[in-house]
Amino acid sequence: MRVILELLRIIIIFMILGSLAWLVIGNIYTINEVAERYQWVAALGIYVALFVLYRNKLQFSGWYKGKGREKLSRAATISILCCSIFMLTLPIILGLLLS
Repeated sequence: MRVILELLRIIIIFMILGSLAWLVIGNIYTINEVAERYQWVAALGIYVALFVLYRNKLQFSGWYKGKGREKLSRAATISILCCSIFMLTLPIILGLLLS
């Protein structure tokens, strides 16, 4: 039962925090047509950042208390967050280069 509750919690967290983050930065990608076409890459970047947040902080406050609850390594955290930042900026870069 705890696993199902934790999965529901993950889904709700990702839906709420993902949509809040998109509300904050979504209008940036309407600069031009090319950036608007590739804004889905930025949405993936938001979810990658939320994954890091969940693995390093939020998983320890949930219902699941079983095995496999450990933080990401520092190197993994930094590299995944760099990928996320790159994904967030890629539509803007493409918009500037291809327009």
